[in-house]
Amino acid sequence: MPPLVSHQHYEAPLPARHRFPMGKYGALRRALEAEGIVPDGFVGPEPADAGTIGLAHDPAYVEQVFTQTVPAAIERRIGLPIDAGVARRARASIGGTLLAARLALEHGLSGSTAGGSHHAQRAGGAGFCVFNDVAVAALALHREGAIRRALVVDLDVHQGDGTADILRDEPDLVTLSIHAEKNYPVRKIASDRDVGLPDALEDDAYLQEIAAHVPDMMDRVAPDIVFYNAGVDPHREDRLGRLALSDEGLWRRDRFVVAEARRRGIPLVAVIGGGYGEDSEAIGKRHALVFRAMAERGV
Repeated sequence: MPPLVSHQHYEAPLPARHRFPMGKYGALRRALEAEGIVPDGFVGPEPADAGTIGLAHDPAYVEQVFTQTVPAAIERRIGLPIDAGVARRARASIGGTLLAARLALEHGLSGSTAGGSHHAQRAGGAGFCVFNDVAVAALALHREGAIRRALVVDLDVHQGDGTADILRDEPDLVTLSIHAEKNYPVRKIASDRDVGLPDALEDDAYLQEIAAHVPDMMDRVAPDIVFYNAGVDPHREDRLGRLALSDEGLWRRDRFVVAEARRRGIPLVAVIGGGYGEDSEAIGKRHALVFRAMAERGV
């Protein structure tokens, strides 16, 4: 079984009836434990420090989050109250993605039961994303020489504008975003490759797009690691999605991406990205699919 990273601070208290489904993180942990995917338990990360986060974000903004003094306008763009709990969660999430990436380099596969906060840009957060964990982790590994090249495969239903913003001047850190074209954000920031999909796309047509672009980018980039944002918001029941995948479609997608990396001998680290709705248990089970795919033998 690949080592998986999790932390109790991946969840933070939110006001009653807040539209962000914070309960999905606990639901995901329960789903993974029930399926026997973490027989030896989760690996716990250390929260990221300001210097590490500052590789990807303006240090002044990092300080505002650490001290809970984020300007109201930025807090509104994020859509979360930047209090002590949410700030602690953001630091834990980055620490988790960075640890999972290191474990992937060692073991071939790993993942974190949070992360994928791809709307956070260098100057500030947005879209429920405080800090951009994948961008921080990719930059940290690159700066220390642990990797030469990385590929971000972002299959969240929303375009990865924040990751594109932060990594735009990093030719060795390459971004692929396959998303619903008419969905948030309205103003896209160009990834190295963007694939905008029409509304209501179903399993087979969606998977044709994945098959056309993911292997090609792996071959072109020849990365030392793949960061896989396995957002489940392309699901047809997702409250913020515009696509029409089934549970089976998400499962086929995740198995395909994991298998393509494994076949090439490229380490892969998975983060969970978006998944929205009232039923946290159902969302948690969808997020578990990528880790189930990683746990399969011979895929």
